[in-house]
Amino acid sequence: MDYDIVIVGGGPGGLTAGLYAARGDMKTLLMEKLIPGGQAATTYWIENYPGFVDGVSGPQLMMSMKDQAARFGLEIQTDEVKDLEVLEDGFAVVGQTGRYTAHAVIIASGATVAQLGVPGEEKLRGKGVSYCATCDGAFFRDEDLVVVGGGDAAVEEGMFLTKFAKKVYLVHRRDRLRAAKAIQEKAFKNEKMEFIWDSVVEEILGEQAVEGVRLKNLKTEETRELPCKGVFIYVGNIPNSQFLRGKVEMDDRGYILTNDNMETSIKGVFACGDVRKKALRQVVTACGEGATAAFSAQQFVEEKMGIAYK
Repeated sequence: MDYDIVIVGGGPGGLTAGLYAARGDMKTLLMEKLIPGGQAATTYWIENYPGFVDGVSGPQLMMSMKDQAARFGLEIQTDEVKDLEVLEDGFAVVGQTGRYTAHAVIIASGATVAQLGVPGEEKLRGKGVSYCATCDGAFFRDEDLVVVGGGDAAVEEGMFLTKFAKKVYLVHRRDRLRAAKAIQEKAFKNEKMEFIWDSVVEEILGEQAVEGVRLKNLKTEETRELPCKGVFIYVGNIPNSQFLRGKVEMDDRGYILTNDNMETSIKGVFACGDVRKKALRQVVTACGEGATAAFSAQQFVEEKMGIAYK
C-alpha cells in the first residue's frame, strides 16, 4: 500500500483527520481538488469557533489548520477524486492525475452550495450571480444586492456584503429566519439590510450582467421586479458524494450514513464533515468528527497490521 490512510477532502473535517492521523504516526495523504479549507475558507468571519473571543476569519483559521497538520507530516495532494476501488487488501483512491492505495480511507469531501435553478442563474453566473460573498463582495461597492436564503450563511454573508453595498435585500421564503438568534439580532440592527419575507426569486434578470430579480410572494402570489446588481445565493448544500454512489450507504439526498465511530457501510472506509448525514453542519462539528474518524481509521489499520492498539 502507498499509504496507511488516504483522506478525501481538505475542509476542517479532513484537515483535522489529517492532523490526528499524521500525529498518530500514520503515513497519510490528503487529496483536495482546490485549495485546502473547503467552504470555511470562503467564510469571511467565524464567530462560534471555540477559543477565538472576537471571532476569526475563515481563510486564516483554515490556513492555520493546514499548516499545523503539515507540521506533523501530513502530505497534501491537489487532485480531484473520481472513484474509490475496493481491493482485496485495501483501497485505491482514483484521482484525475493519480491512483493512490491505502489500508483505510476517510471521506471528508464536504458539500457544494445548491443552486436556485431559476432562469438567468446559469447565464449570469460570474456576471453578478455569486455563491461567495467573501470572493465577490468587493466588486459591488455602493450597489444594491440581493441575498437569497435564511440560514446562518445567508445572514452572515449578507451582513458582510453591507461593508460594500448601498443596500442588501435578504429574500427568504418563510416569515422568519432559520439563522441563530445572535446572528439574527445583529442583522436586524444593520441599517443597510432589508428583509423580504414569504418570497422567492422566480427569475434573475439581465442580459450581459445582473440587472434585477423577479420576486413572487408565496402568500399573495403577487410578483414584482427588484433592481439590483448582484445576487448571492445561500439555499443549502449538495453532498460531494457522487463518486461513491452505489458503494456506501447514503440517504436519499446523498449524505453518507455512519455510526458514532464514523464508520461507513464499508469496513475500512470512514466519513466526517458535511458529506455525512447529521443534524448540525459547522466547522466545530466537522473537526470533532475528523478526529474521531482518524482515531477509528488508525485502530483499523493497526488491527489489520497486527499491531496491538495502546
